[in-house]
Amino acid sequence: MKSLSIFSSALLALSLPSLADHHLAGENNIATKTIDLGCVVKDIDASVKFYTEAIGFKVAGGFKVGGDFAKKSGLTDSKPLDIKVLTLGEGEGATKLKLMQVEGSGGKFKNKHIDSKLGFSYITISIKSTDAALKRLAKAGVKPIAKGPVALPENLDPSLALTIVRDPDGNFVELVGPKPTK
Repeated sequence: MKSLSIFSSALLALSLPSLADHHLAGENNIATKTIDLGCVVKDIDASVKFYTEAIGFKVAGGFKVGGDFAKKSGLTDSKPLDIKVLTLGEGEGATKLKLMQVEGSGGKFKNKHIDSKLGFSYITISIKSTDAALKRLAKAGVKPIAKGPVALPENLDPSLALTIVRDPDGNFVELVGPKPTK
Protein backbone atom coordinates (compact mmCIF):
# COMPACT_ATOMS: atom_id res chain seq x y z
CA MET A 1 0.00 0.00 0.00
CA LYS A 2 1.38 3.42 -0.86
CA SER A 3 2.18 5.89 1.90
CA LEU A 4 -0.82 7.64 3.38
CA SER A 5 -0.65 11.29 4.37
CA ILE A 6 -2.56 13.39 6.85
CA PHE A 7 -4.16 15.24 3.98
CA SER A 8 -4.52 12.79 1.10
CA SER A 9 -5.61 9.55 2.76
CA ALA A 10 -6.77 9.94 6.34
CA LEU A 11 -7.74 7.02 8.53
CA LEU A 12 -10.84 8.22 10.32
CA ALA A 13 -11.72 6.58 13.60
CA LEU A 14 -14.74 7.36 15.75
CA SER A 15 -14.57 7.02 19.50
CA LEU A 16 -17.44 5.53 21.48
CA PRO A 17 -20.40 7.89 21.62
CA SER A 18 -21.14 9.79 24.80
CA LEU A 19 -24.70 10.62 25.79
CA ALA A 20 -24.03 14.31 25.14
CA ASP A 21 -22.81 13.64 21.61
CA HIS A 22 -25.51 11.10 20.78
CA HIS A 23 -28.24 13.69 20.26
CA LEU A 24 -25.86 15.76 18.08
CA ALA A 25 -25.47 12.85 15.71
CA GLY A 26 -29.14 12.89 14.76
CA GLU A 27 -30.29 10.71 11.91
CA ASN A 28 -26.93 10.55 10.10
CA ASN A 29 -25.49 7.73 12.27
CA ILE A 30 -22.44 9.74 13.36
CA ALA A 31 -21.48 8.83 16.92
CA THR A 32 -19.42 11.92 17.84
CA LYS A 33 -18.85 15.45 16.63
CA THR A 34 -15.08 14.96 16.34
CA ILE A 35 -12.89 12.77 14.17
CA ASP A 36 -9.48 11.22 14.68
CA LEU A 37 -7.01 11.70 11.86
CA GLY A 38 -4.29 9.19 10.96
CA CYS A 39 -1.07 10.11 9.23
CA VAL A 40 1.69 7.81 7.97
CA VAL A 41 4.99 9.63 8.42
CA LYS A 42 8.56 9.02 7.32
CA ASP A 43 10.12 9.62 10.76
CA ILE A 44 7.75 9.27 13.71
CA ASP A 45 10.14 10.86 16.20
CA ALA A 46 10.59 13.97 14.01
CA SER A 47 6.83 14.20 13.49
CA VAL A 48 6.01 13.81 17.19
CA LYS A 49 8.59 16.50 17.96
CA PHE A 50 7.10 18.87 15.35
CA TYR A 51 3.47 18.43 16.41
CA THR A 52 4.26 18.69 20.14
CA GLU A 53 6.99 21.32 20.23
CA ALA A 54 6.08 23.52 17.25
CA ILE A 55 2.29 23.19 17.22
CA GLY A 56 1.27 22.29 20.79
CA PHE A 57 -0.21 18.80 20.62
CA LYS A 58 0.34 16.52 23.63
CA VAL A 59 1.32 12.85 23.50
CA ALA A 60 -1.67 10.88 24.79
CA GLY A 61 -0.33 7.38 24.33
CA GLY A 62 -0.30 4.91 21.53
CA PHE A 63 -1.15 1.41 20.40
CA LYS A 64 -0.04 -1.32 18.04
CA VAL A 65 -1.95 -2.99 15.22
CA GLY A 66 -0.72 -6.42 14.18
CA GLY A 67 0.09 -7.21 10.57
CA ASP A 68 -2.66 -9.86 10.31
CA PHE A 69 -5.40 -7.43 11.37
CA ALA A 70 -3.89 -4.67 9.21
CA LYS A 71 -4.11 -6.95 6.15
CA LYS A 72 -7.63 -8.24 6.91
CA SER A 73 -8.96 -4.72 7.43
CA GLY A 74 -7.19 -3.23 4.42
CA LEU A 75 -4.93 -0.86 6.39
CA THR A 76 -1.67 -2.32 5.04
CA ASP A 77 -0.44 -5.37 3.17
CA SER A 78 0.49 -7.25 6.38
CA LYS A 79 2.70 -4.49 7.76
CA PRO A 80 2.18 -3.94 11.50
CA LEU A 81 1.48 -0.43 12.75
CA ASP A 82 2.96 1.29 15.79
CA ILE A 83 0.83 4.36 16.37
CA LYS A 84 1.50 7.40 18.57
CA VAL A 85 -1.64 9.31 19.57
CA LEU A 86 -1.42 13.08 20.01
CA THR A 87 -4.22 15.30 21.27
CA LEU A 88 -5.09 18.93 20.85
CA GLY A 89 -7.50 19.92 23.59
CA GLU A 90 -8.90 18.04 26.54
CA GLY A 91 -11.51 15.36 27.11
CA GLU A 92 -13.50 13.23 24.70
CA GLY A 93 -13.94 16.13 22.27
CA ALA A 94 -10.19 16.65 21.82
CA THR A 95 -8.75 16.35 18.35
CA LYS A 96 -6.68 13.19 18.01
CA LEU A 97 -3.83 12.89 15.54
CA LYS A 98 -2.54 9.35 15.09
CA LEU A 99 1.01 9.28 13.72
CA MET A 100 2.43 6.06 12.38
CA GLN A 101 5.64 5.03 10.69
CA VAL A 102 5.21 1.97 8.48
CA GLU A 103 8.34 0.13 7.35
CA GLY A 104 8.72 0.20 3.57
CA SER A 105 5.93 2.69 2.85
CA GLY A 106 6.05 4.68 -0.35
CA GLY A 107 7.15 8.27 -0.71
CA LYS A 108 5.24 11.50 -0.33
CA PHE A 109 4.03 13.63 -3.23
CA LYS A 110 5.73 17.01 -2.95
CA ASN A 111 3.12 19.67 -2.21
CA LYS A 112 4.13 23.04 -3.56
CA HIS A 113 0.74 24.61 -2.72
CA ILE A 114 -2.51 23.36 -1.20
CA ASP A 115 -3.95 22.80 -4.68
CA SER A 116 -1.03 20.62 -5.87
CA LYS A 117 -3.07 17.43 -5.58
CA LEU A 118 -6.57 16.22 -4.91
CA GLY A 119 -7.58 15.05 -1.46
CA PHE A 120 -6.98 16.40 2.00
CA SER A 121 -4.46 19.21 1.71
CA TYR A 122 -4.06 20.81 5.12
CA ILE A 123 -5.24 20.98 8.69
CA THR A 124 -6.35 24.22 10.29
CA ILE A 125 -5.77 24.94 13.95
CA SER A 126 -7.39 27.94 15.64
CA ILE A 127 -4.96 29.62 18.02
CA LYS A 128 -5.45 32.18 20.79
CA SER A 129 -2.25 34.14 20.05
CA THR A 130 -0.28 34.40 16.82
CA ASP A 131 2.56 36.03 18.78
CA ALA A 132 2.77 32.98 21.09
CA ALA A 133 2.53 30.61 18.13
CA LEU A 134 5.36 32.40 16.31
CA LYS A 135 7.55 32.17 19.43
CA ARG A 136 6.79 28.47 19.77
CA LEU A 137 7.54 27.86 16.07
CA ALA A 138 10.82 29.81 16.25
CA LYS A 139 11.91 27.89 19.34
CA ALA A 140 11.25 24.65 17.43
CA GLY A 141 13.17 25.94 14.38
CA VAL A 142 10.05 26.10 12.18
CA LYS A 143 9.55 29.06 9.85
CA PRO A 144 6.24 30.13 8.31
CA ILE A 145 6.04 29.72 4.55
CA ALA A 146 5.63 32.65 2.16
CA LYS A 147 4.98 35.95 3.95
CA GLY A 148 3.06 34.55 6.92
CA PRO A 149 1.47 35.55 9.10
CA VAL A 150 -0.90 37.37 6.75
CA ALA A 151 -4.13 39.15 7.74
CA LEU A 152 -7.27 37.45 6.43
CA PRO A 153 -9.11 39.32 3.66
CA GLU A 154 -12.00 41.72 4.33
CA ASN A 155 -14.63 39.15 3.29
CA LEU A 156 -13.46 36.84 6.09
CA ASP A 157 -12.14 38.37 9.32
CA PRO A 158 -9.28 40.85 8.87
CA SER A 159 -8.65 40.86 12.63
CA LEU A 160 -7.26 37.34 12.20
CA ALA A 161 -4.01 36.22 10.62
CA LEU A 162 -3.07 33.04 8.76
CA THR A 163 0.31 31.41 9.35
CA ILE A 164 1.17 28.32 7.32
CA VAL A 165 3.97 25.90 8.20
CA ARG A 166 4.96 22.47 6.94
CA ASP A 167 5.43 19.35 9.04
CA PRO A 168 8.54 17.16 8.52
CA ASP A 169 6.83 15.37 5.60
CA GLY A 170 5.79 18.61 3.88
CA ASN A 171 2.13 18.59 4.93
CA PHE A 172 0.54 22.00 5.42
CA VAL A 173 -0.56 23.14 8.88
CA GLU A 174 -2.55 26.39 9.02
CA LEU A 175 -2.60 28.41 12.22
CA VAL A 176 -5.39 31.00 12.38
CA GLY A 177 -5.52 33.54 15.19
CA PRO A 178 -5.38 37.22 16.10
CA LYS A 179 -3.04 39.38 14.02
CA PRO A 180 0.39 39.60 15.62
CA THR A 181 1.06 42.67 17.73
CA LYS A 182 4.63 43.07 16.52
